[in-house]
Order: sequence, then C-alpha cells, then structure tokens
Amino acid sequence: MELWKCIGFGLILMFGAWSCEATSRSLQDASMYGKYEQWMTRYGRVYNDVNEKENRFKIFKENVAFIESSNNDVNKPYKLGVNQFADLTNEEFKASRNGFKGHECSTKTTSFKYENVKAPVPAAMDWRKKGAVTPIKDQGQCGCCWAFSAVAATEGITQLTTGKLISLSEQELVDCDTSGVDQGCEGGLMDDAFQFIQQNHGLSTEANYPYNGVDGSCNTKKAASIAAKITGYEDVPANSEKALLTAVAHQPVSVAIDAGGSDFQFYSSGVFTGSCGTSLDHGVTAVGYGVSDDGTKYWLVKNSWGTEWGEEGYIRMQRDVEAKEGLCGIAMEASYPTA
Repeated sequence: MELWKCIGFGLILMFGAWSCEATSRSLQDASMYGKYEQWMTRYGRVYNDVNEKENRFKIFKENVAFIESSNNDVNKPYKLGVNQFADLTNEEFKASRNGFKGHECSTKTTSFKYENVKAPVPAAMDWRKKGAVTPIKDQGQCGCCWAFSAVAATEGITQLTTGKLISLSEQELVDCDTSGVDQGCEGGLMDDAFQFIQQNHGLSTEANYPYNGVDGSCNTKKAASIAAKITGYEDVPANSEKALLTAVAHQPVSVAIDAGGSDFQFYSSGVFTGSCGTSLDHGVTAVGYGVSDDGTKYWLVKNSWGTEWGEEGYIRMQRDVEAKEGLCGIAMEASYPTA
C-alpha cells in the first residue's frame, strides 16, 4: 500500500512538472504571438488565411530567436532588429530583394581617373553632409537594387557637377534598360545601367517617371525628358579598398556586396562585421567612410530597403579588413559615373 502511495505521489509530481512546463511553454508562445500581432500591425501585414499566418508565425519565431541570440553576444559591435523582413526565410528574403548580376564574363577594363591623385584623402567623408545624397528609397519586392545603386551614384555626380540634388528615376532603368544584362526586377548590373544612361543622353527625374516596383513597358515620352547626364563610367581597380577609398573620397560609388546572410537581413545598428562571403548579389552605394567611437574603420553604405532597415536605411560596414576583396566583397566590383 505504501509503495502504491509513493508511486502515485511520484506520478502526481511528474504530471505536475509536465503541466508546469507546458503552461510555461504556452505562455512563452502567447507572449511571442503578442509580439507577432504587434509586428503585423506595425508593418501592415495581412495574410490570405489562417494556415499562412501560422506558417509565417513559425518563421517569425525562429527569426526572433536568431536575432536575440546574436544580440546576446557582447563582442559583436553591431545589433540586429526585428524589422519588416521578420516573417521571411532567408531564401525568400534573398529572392525578393537582391538582384545584382555579377559580370564574370566581362573582360572590359576602364581607366581609373583617381589613380594618380597625390593629395591625401580626408580622414572621414559623408556625402550626405555635402548635399549629394537623396533620401533613402525602397525598392520593395522588385530585385532592381542595381538600378537604385546606379541612380544614387548618378545623383551624386550630378550634384557635384551642377550643384543641384535631383532625385532621378529608377523606374526608367527598370522599364527601358532591357536590351542587355539588365532585366528590371529580375536583376542587373550597375555598369550596364551607366552605359544605358550615357547612350540615352541622360535620365529623367523620379517625379516625372515615378517608381512603382514592377516591370513595365518603357514610356519613351517620359524617358525623353532628361534631367541629368553622364559622360560614361569607370571601374575602380578590383580588390583594393585603398583604390575604393580614393574614389569614395571624390564621389558616391556603386558597389556590389554579398548581402545574402541573415545577419544582413536583420542588421539594425553599429559597425557590421558579420559573416558574409563574396557571392555578390546586391547593389548598393558607398556614400562615405569613417571611424567609429571604438576605433573601427567603416564604409558608409546607402541601401534601398527603406528607412526601417539598418541605421535609417544605411549600414556601416567594416573597412580595411584582411581580405583584399573587402568585407562582403565590397571592393570587388565598384564603379562610378563620370560627368
């Protein structure tokens, strides 16, 4: 009898422990679901049905766990955040946002006009403070980062040449620059965009040819209204952060990077030193450089994922790394327009 009492008591304890564990787990889930609902409201996310909502919740939960785990590492000089991409797997994110097409087949070489510059470059540069950078834009789910990168560099050289900062049209490139490598939302290359702008005798304004984030047919009438011109473009010598520094000291420069990692997807602040490779998949614009408070050298990079991502749309990426390609391959395929 005593034995049965002991067994019974043991079972009660065991079931009690299970029940506590289940309750605590469900409370955790309820708390996470509350976060999820708040996140949905903030970003205006609506799903087609309950199943999709549940599947997205699972992804959201995994992403939040990844972000929190990364932020618990006190040695990392950058933080991640639960941004608008928190219900996307990394594969989905890459497919919809990154559209740079590397030009491995290209053997064309251009001159580099800053090669023989003798004057020392400034210790820091921020082209935003010089009035040569337009506000952050958002490419949406169209993989035309290449167009935003090329346009930002063109806006920069236009301001430096004319004194006027004009927001130029990415949509014109998406719709009209389709005879070569560049294929609108399916991806493209900044050099080819510069080539198109040169051959088209310029580019229209954002106001005249506004962005709508989908492939469209070329509006030749709007494209004929020219607001800015370039004379051509030059490539920065590959795999040299020093050459890139000289170029960025003189104007905003288009750069390609490997932005495919989850750290990049959720980057929020600080100098990014995260793991990334050199599989270039995203076009952005280097609009400056500097040194952080803790002495880390960085590139100041303008992205095209809206102001909710990163440092109000920007990322600071570690500069002067051991790899000659630069962090995430930033020094591999840089180029800039000439005017």
